[in-house]
Amino acid sequence: MYKATTRGITVSVTPAYLEGQSDPEAGRWVWAYTIAIENGGTETVQLRARHWRITDAHGHVEDVRGAGVVGEEPVIPPGDSFTYTSGCPLPTPSGFMQGSYRMEGEDGSSFDIAVPPFSLDLPDMARVLN
Repeated sequence: MYKATTRGITVSVTPAYLEGQSDPEAGRWVWAYTIAIENGGTETVQLRARHWRITDAHGHVEDVRGAGVVGEEPVIPPGDSFTYTSGCPLPTPSGFMQGSYRMEGEDGSSFDIAVPPFSLDLPDMARVLN
């Protein structure tokens, strides 16, 4: 598991290779990642947007931005958490992701929290963050 804490909000990531959805002969490897966002702060926050930097084994970087996560903009009160699972295809058998979430506080102010870099590797490969 990978973790990062920003302003009392902890983001934990657990990646998993999806062999059944991957097709190495066609140059497609797929991972799922489960993210838990735990609000250890003192105010209710809402996740408004995401930004991902996805890097494959050749060093190609793709930036992905969008509203919310998995079609939601969850509200997370202090002491509560939100967990979701999503996926990422790559054209190489390894890579890594990192990013941030744009959060909104109770007063309407926005701030970014870090999503830790996490490795996307086949189960029998050593984990390496490039």
